[in-house]
Amino acid sequence: MVGVAAGGAGGALGPREFQLVLLRRMADHQPGLAEDARIAMGVSLTAMREVNRRWQAMVRSPRARGAVNRYRSVLGPPAAVVRRTVGDLECEAHQWRVPLWPDLRLEVVTGPDGTAWNEWLVRAPDAPGPSLGSADDLAPWSATVDEVARAFAAFGPVRMLDGGAPHRARLSLTLPDGTARVAEFCWGLFQGLRETP
Repeated sequence: MVGVAAGGAGGALGPREFQLVLLRRMADHQPGLAEDARIAMGVSLTAMREVNRRWQAMVRSPRARGAVNRYRSVLGPPAAVVRRTVGDLECEAHQWRVPLWPDLRLEVVTGPDGTAWNEWLVRAPDAPGPSLGSADDLAPWSATVDEVARAFAAFGPVRMLDGGAPHRARLSLTLPDGTARVAEFCWGLFQGLRETP
């Protein structure tokens, strides 16, 4: 992790504040890592909670903008917009840099009508992904949903499960030793392994 960009002027939410929103959610899974990152940013716990409150108010506002416009207002223009075909549908993947994780991008995938299908962190196109051959390689915040799914498909079926809350995802997978586990993600970033319920 590296230093973060300056926040928005005049109390507006900017890239720095958005990173606090990510950390606030990830603290539910990895409180120690989130606290270390918050302290490195020089932000108090109270300030992080206030930023999260403002973000939630913006998302839930009756005048809320679409996802792409919301992120554009907070993070600026995307670093890249990539056209993709999913089945018979054309979609666009809008990607923004996130200074806390320089090898990742926040990606918002939108359908033909502009509706956001997905909002999570993905590996930057020019960044090498982790080597994932065992459970020991799965360190918190080391891999994205796609990376874990691809790596562990070699050992058995991988299924996406209901994440239980916004910006959470879970994968049912099999470890190399045949043990079934659930990988938990927040904003698309790996948080930990849990026993299968």
